[in-house]
Amino acid sequence: MSTHKRRRRRPRRPAIAPGSSPGTLAIDPEAPKPVIQLIAYGPEEVVEVDAPSVGELSGYLDDWPVVWINVDGLGDEQKLRSLAEVFGLHRLALEDVVSLGQRAKVEPYGDRLFVVARMPVEGAPDETEQLSLFLGDGFVLTFQERRGDCFDPVRERIRQGKPVLRRSGPDYLAYALIDAVIDAYFPVLEQVGNGLELLDNEVLESPQKDTVSKIHAVKHRLQSLRRSIGPHREAINSLLRDSAEFVQPETAIYLRDCYDHLLRLSERVDVYREQCADLMSTHLTVVSHRMNEVMKVLTIIATIFIPLGFIAGLYGMNFNPEISRWNMPELNWVLGYPFALLVMALLAGGMVIYFRNKGWFD
Repeated sequence: MSTHKRRRRRPRRPAIAPGSSPGTLAIDPEAPKPVIQLIAYGPEEVVEVDAPSVGELSGYLDDWPVVWINVDGLGDEQKLRSLAEVFGLHRLALEDVVSLGQRAKVEPYGDRLFVVARMPVEGAPDETEQLSLFLGDGFVLTFQERRGDCFDPVRERIRQGKPVLRRSGPDYLAYALIDAVIDAYFPVLEQVGNGLELLDNEVLESPQKDTVSKIHAVKHRLQSLRRSIGPHREAINSLLRDSAEFVQPETAIYLRDCYDHLLRLSERVDVYREQCADLMSTHLTVVSHRMNEVMKVLTIIATIFIPLGFIAGLYGMNFNPEISRWNMPELNWVLGYPFALLVMALLAGGMVIYFRNKGWFD
C-alpha cells in the first residue's frame, strides 16, 4: 500500500439546496484539488503519465487497449465536469461522486457502469473513504477523496507485465481494484482480532477502570466495519447478476472469489462482535466475583471482631469492683488483662479455623 499519510478528518458534506436540479454538485471547499494519474497498457507495453490535462486523455483512449485514469481529490467542479464530458458520465453519477458517504453500490448508466466502494483509510483504520469507479469501453476511471490508496499492488502487477491483467480488458482491471479494496479490510480486522486477544487477557488477569470503554470502542469500530462491508456483498452480487454486458464471463469467475472474501469478512466481523459481547459479560462477571471476594474477606474480618468487640466493650463498662464483689472482680486480678487477651486470641483463632474448615477462605 502507499506510504502516504493522510490527515484524519471527518469529511464535510455541503448541503444541496432543496429543489436543486439533478446533477447539482456540492463541492467541499476544503477538498483537495483533483490530481490525475494515467496508466495505459496493452499486452506488450505500458505507459504512465502524471498529471495529464483533461484534453490529453482522449488520445490515450484511442491508442491503448486499456486506460486507467485515477483522480485524487474532488475540489474542482470545473475539472470534474470536464472529465465527465470526456468520458460521457451521467450527471447523476457525477453528483454521487462528490456526495461523500455513499454506500457501496452498482448502477449502470447506458454504456457506463458506475461502482461505489468504501475503502479503508491507511493510518486511520477506523475510517473509510469513498471510491467511485466508472467502467466503460476501454477505460476505468476512479475518483478518490484524497491521495493515498491500496492500489499499489495493482499498479505493480501492471508494470511487471502480469499476463492475466495485461491481456485482459478493463472489466478485469475494475475487478482487480475492487478486490484490492476488499482485501484491504483483512489487515484491519486482523488488528481488531489482536486487540480483542489483548482485551481478553486484560479482562481475565487485570481488568482496569477503562476496560469497559476499550470494549465499547472495539464494538463501535466493528459496527462501522459492518456498515462498510455489508453493502459490498449486494454490490458484487449485482455485478454478477445484472452486469453481463460490462463483465466478461472470465472476469465473473474472479468476482465470485471477491464475494467469497466478503462472506469471510462478514463472518469474521460477526464473530468479533459476539466476542465483544462475551468479553463484556466476562468482565462484569470477573468484577462481580472480585467484589464478592472482597466482601467475603471484609465479612470474615467483621465476624471475627464482633465477639472481640463484645469482650472489649464489656471490660470498658467501668463498673467499680470496690462497691460490690460482683462488679467485675477480675479487674483486680493480677492476670486479668493477659487473660482477656488470651481469650480474645483463642476466640479469634478458633473462628479462623472454623471458617477454614468450612471452606470460606477458598
